[in-house]
Amino acid sequence: MEEEFSRQFDALIEKYSELLVGKTDTEIMEKVKMWALYTHIAKSMPALAKHWNGLYPEAKENMKILIGEIKELNEQHRSSKA
Repeated sequence: MEEEFSRQFDALIEKYSELLVGKTDTEIMEKVKMWALYTHIAKSMPALAKHWNGLYPEAKENMKILIGEIKELNEQHRSSKA
């Protein structure tokens, strides 16, 4: 992949993370990427998400924790702006 495009996409993820949860450290940005991709897959191909959840129940639980963390960070960020 083109290096410049990769940097530009990282900038998009960084801004999205900032707007979503108010943080842009590397760990948060990686979690936001996983959350966004899983959410998209679950909406666009629910059978695939269900299959993955069945194959990897431990990963499913980890994803639930990650989704909860992103939701909580988002709520905290929105309430801090109010």
